[in-house]
Amino acid sequence: MAAVTRGSFSALRRLLSQQYRRRCFRLQNLRTDRSLQTLTFMCGKNLPMLSRRTLHSTVVSQGPIVQFKLSDIGEGIMEVTVKEWYVKEGDRVSQFDSICEVQSDKASVTITSRYDGIIRRLYYDTDATALVGKPLVDIETESSSEVIQEEDVVETPAIAREEHTHQEIKGHKTQATPAVRRLAMENNIKLSEVVGTGKDGRILKEDILNFLAKQTGAILPPTPFQEIQTPPPASAARPVGTLPAIKPPLATPRPVFTGKDVTEPLKGFHKAMVKTMTAALKIPHFGYCDEVDLSCLVALRDELKPLAESRGVKLSYMPFFIKAASIGLLNFPILNASVDEDCQNITYKASHNIGLAMDTSQGLLVPNVKNVQLLSVFQIAKELNRLQTLGSAGQLGAGDLSGGTFTLSNIGSIGGTYAKPVILPPEVAIGALGKIQVLPRFGPAGQVVPAHIMKVSWSADHRIIDGATMCRFSNLWREYLENPSKMILDLK
Repeated sequence: MAAVTRGSFSALRRLLSQQYRRRCFRLQNLRTDRSLQTLTFMCGKNLPMLSRRTLHSTVVSQGPIVQFKLSDIGEGIMEVTVKEWYVKEGDRVSQFDSICEVQSDKASVTITSRYDGIIRRLYYDTDATALVGKPLVDIETESSSEVIQEEDVVETPAIAREEHTHQEIKGHKTQATPAVRRLAMENNIKLSEVVGTGKDGRILKEDILNFLAKQTGAILPPTPFQEIQTPPPASAARPVGTLPAIKPPLATPRPVFTGKDVTEPLKGFHKAMVKTMTAALKIPHFGYCDEVDLSCLVALRDELKPLAESRGVKLSYMPFFIKAASIGLLNFPILNASVDEDCQNITYKASHNIGLAMDTSQGLLVPNVKNVQLLSVFQIAKELNRLQTLGSAGQLGAGDLSGGTFTLSNIGSIGGTYAKPVILPPEVAIGALGKIQVLPRFGPAGQVVPAHIMKVSWSADHRIIDGATMCRFSNLWREYLENPSKMILDLK
């Protein structure tokens, strides 16, 4: 019986070794006494069953590594640029945690995790081009958690209207810019532990610094003070008749220029601008310019501005410009139309989605206010505040940037009076607004009075829009702005 037992134990050990090499599992030590006692009462035909039971009770499996792939963002986008990583190799992440920020030629989006685990590999460096459907990171998931074979989650901007991010679903919503998130990550600070003092609880850079100072007991350094030194007293006067000593001029070394030319590929919004402006070159532009006396509108806006601020909205002149354009488009619907690539069909748009050319740190962006024909001036101002906040933070979504039917460019906020705006296909018209200047003009009685003058420059697709149509639209738009009370009659 002892010989049978020793032979059976040797066979079991060889079987377990084969199972180890085939499945790469780590075996724990087997208790010899328990194994011998078990084999004593087993026959040869039950040996495989014993082996399986022993293996099941002594093998500890490790968590699988999942390739986290970039899903389809939409809008026909096949590649994006990785702008910033929020994690590094070895970091532990949970579901709905932000992994990275990517930028397409449409918008910037944040990629969030669907798994709980540890980051094992980053497939791209910062500013590298990532392809849709290819892995972004490798995540070693928890062995006890169920691996959901789905693609990654694209998180839209956290403060977008009527949209809920995954952090909101989990009850851990944090609002912070990528720069603030990077600062928190570098100092191992959890954003959920920081109290934001910005609008709607947004975490600012100062909040991170103050939190860090409280944790370390450090005192933030004050603004450096530079002491002003008085000039030394003048030397004693020279005796009369003595000539000052002439010093030879010092040889000044010539500067040596060591700069080098830098060549880099076009990415993101710049790449999209190349595509859009190349298509715009095919459109024969018709230009028309005029000036508008905004003196009455300036007085009306000054009167309504405190009321709007009491409601938490900053009121500029732009909502009046947009609303006047929408009323004008009701009378000239061809300016709110689009044509196909071959210019064989024209589509009259029912919605007035008026875009606003916006200068941001990412370049020129044109978000649009949806359904202006249904909105009041105050509602337009509120929506503009939202778009400007998202644009400053680089969080404009694809929904904000797509679907425009007519565009206004407020180039005057930077400077300049006249411009030659370029139409954004498939739109057929665009207007550029110059800066408001106080200039002398003649009043009703012939006297010279100060007037608030703004120049406007229009561009239209001359294939379907003639000069008379553009001129009549501009006259109606100007009349609404010069006499804001007339606009009330046509408001809906």
